[in-house]
Amino acid sequence: MPSHKFVRGMLYLSLTVVGVPGNTAVILAFLLMLYQEKRLLPADAIVLHLACSNLLVVAIRCLLETLASFHVADIFDDISCKSVIFVYRTSRSLSIWLTFVLSAYQCLSIAPPGSRWASMRHLMGKYLGVVFFLLWLINTCMSSAPVLLSGRLNNSTTLNFGINVQFCYVNFPSKLAKEANGAAQVGRDVVPMALMALASLIILVFLYKHSRQVKGLRSSSGGGGGGGGAEQRAAKAVVALVTLYVVLYGVDNGLWVYTLTVRKTMTTSLISDLRIFFSSLYAALSPVVIIASNRKVNSRLRCSVQEKHVQEKATSVM
Repeated sequence: MPSHKFVRGMLYLSLTVVGVPGNTAVILAFLLMLYQEKRLLPADAIVLHLACSNLLVVAIRCLLETLASFHVADIFDDISCKSVIFVYRTSRSLSIWLTFVLSAYQCLSIAPPGSRWASMRHLMGKYLGVVFFLLWLINTCMSSAPVLLSGRLNNSTTLNFGINVQFCYVNFPSKLAKEANGAAQVGRDVVPMALMALASLIILVFLYKHSRQVKGLRSSSGGGGGGGGAEQRAAKAVVALVTLYVVLYGVDNGLWVYTLTVRKTMTTSLISDLRIFFSSLYAALSPVVIIASNRKVNSRLRCSVQEKHVQEKATSVM
C-alpha cells in the first residue's frame, strides 16, 4: 500500500475510533435520560440531535473511507458515491446549524426571567420540532443538487470542472456552476458561524459580568458566594463547542475557497481529504466536549458503567 493511502486511512480511522463511540455514548445517555425522566429539556434535545448528525458524519464518511483506504471492502460505486456525498453534506450542514441553534438557545437561557428574550427562549423551546424539520428540509434541498453530478472516480473519468474526492467525484457542467455551488456552501457555513460567534460573545460578556458580581458579593460578605449554577456551566460548554467549530470549519472553508480558485481540477484528492478531515474532526471531538462538560451525560454514563460492573460481579459469583 502506498504511504499516502496508509496515512489517509489512519487519519480516517482515528476519527472513526474517537467519533463513533463518543457520539454513540452521548446518544445513549440522552435516550436513557428520556426513558427515566419521560422528557428532555430543549437544550438536551438539541445536543441529542447534534450528536445524531455528528454520528452520521463520522460513520457514513470516515468509516467507509477507512474501509476503502485499507481495501477492506470495495464500497464506492456510482450509487454509493451519490449516497455517501448526499448524507455527508446534509449531516455536516445539520451539525453546523444545530451548533448555532444550541448557542442561540443558550444565549437566550441566560436572559433574566420575565424579559422579552426569556419569552423568545420559551417560544423557541415550544416549537423546537418545527425548527428541526425546517433545518432538515432546507439542508436536504441544498445538498441534493451536487449529488446528481457525482459518481465513482476511475481512470476513464474526465473532470473539467470537478472535485476529486479520491474514490468519488463531483463534476459541474461549467466553471460558473462550480463557483455558484461553492459560494452557496460557503454562505451556508459562514452565516451560522457569524451568528453563533455573536451569541458566544454575548455569553462571554454575561459570564464576565456575572463573575464580577460574584466577586463583589464575596468581598462584601467576607466569603461564600455561588459557583455559577447549571446555566453558567452549560454556557461555558456551548462557548467551547462554538470555538471548536469556528477553528475547524474555518480551516475547512479556507481550503474549500482555495479549491474553487484553482483553474484545473486537481489530480490528487489531498485538499479534499484535508477538508473532510477538519470538518469531520469537529464531529469526532464535540462528543468529548459534551461528555466532559455535561453533568447529565456524565452521570448517566457513570451509572451505566457501574451497573455493568455490578452485573459482571454477580455473574462471576454465580
